[in-house]
Amino acid sequence: MRTPVVMTLGMVLTPCGLLLNLISTLAPGWRLVKGFLDQPVDVVLYQGLWDMCREQSSRERECGQPDQWSYFGAQPVLVARGLMITSLATTVVGLVLASLGVRCWQEEPQFVLAGLSGVVLFAAGLFSLIPVSWYNHFLGDREVLPAPPQPVTVEVSYSLVLGYLGSCLLLLGGFSLALSFAPWCEERCRRCRKAPPAGPRRSSISTVYVDWPEPALTPAIKYYSEGQHRPPPAEYGATSKPKVGFPMPRPPPKAYTNPVDVLYGEGEKAAASQGTSSRSTRPCHSSLPCDSDL
Repeated sequence: MRTPVVMTLGMVLTPCGLLLNLISTLAPGWRLVKGFLDQPVDVVLYQGLWDMCREQSSRERECGQPDQWSYFGAQPVLVARGLMITSLATTVVGLVLASLGVRCWQEEPQFVLAGLSGVVLFAAGLFSLIPVSWYNHFLGDREVLPAPPQPVTVEVSYSLVLGYLGSCLLLLGGFSLALSFAPWCEERCRRCRKAPPAGPRRSSISTVYVDWPEPALTPAIKYYSEGQHRPPPAEYGATSKPKVGFPMPRPPPKAYTNPVDVLYGEGEKAAASQGTSSRSTRPCHSSLPCDSDL
C-alpha cells in the first residue's frame, strides 16, 4: 500500500520543525541589544535563553558575557527555557510514534498510532509557540525583560524567528499526521453499522403495533395493485409457464389448383335432365303410349 500523502507530509515537516526549534533553544539570539553609549557604535549584544554574546565588526564574537541587568532571572526567559525543552522532548516522542505508525517498510500503516503521533506533535508545536509569542510580546518592555535604558535599542534576533518557523512546522506536521485518524474512524463506523444489536430492541412508549387483518380484495385489485401486472386467477395457470425460444416464421399461404376439370360432363347431365322434364310435361294422346303406361 502506498503511504498516504498526509503521513508523508507530516514526516517531512516534523523533523524540520524539530531542527529549527533546537537551534532556537540553544542559539543566543532571541534579542539584539545595540546603541551603547560607553562602547563603540558597532558593538551589539545578543541575548538568548542560556547565554549572552558580544559582537563587534573588528573582533570575533565573545560569549559568556556577565548578566548586568538580571536578564536570565526574568519570568519570560525562565518559562521559555522549560517550555522549549518540553517541546523538544515531546517532538522526539512524537517522531518515534510517527515512525512506528507510518511504517513505510510494510504494506499497511497503523492509522491509530500515526494519528496519535500527530496529536503529540501538535502539542509540541504549541509548547514552543507559547514561549516564543510571550517573549516577543514583552520584547521591548524593560520592566519584564531588563535592558539598558534609552538610547539603547532592542530588536528581534534570528533565534526568535527560527522559533516561530519551527513551531508552525510542528503544528502543520502534527495536524497532517492527525488526519490519519480518518480511515480508522471510517472503518470503525462501518463496523458499528454492520454489527447486530446486543439485545432485543426496546420499544418506545409511542410505538404501537396493530395487527390489522388483510382485507378481502377482488381479483382485479389483488393482482393488479402496487404495480404487479400479473394475469387474473383464471389465466394464471395457462400463462404461468413462460415461453422459451423465438417464433418461427410462417410461410405465406399458397393457391391450390385442381388438375381435374370438375365441370366435365355437367353439360350433358343438364341436357338430359331438361329432356326428361319436357317429356314428363307433354300431353298424353291415345295413339301414343304415355309414360305412365311404360
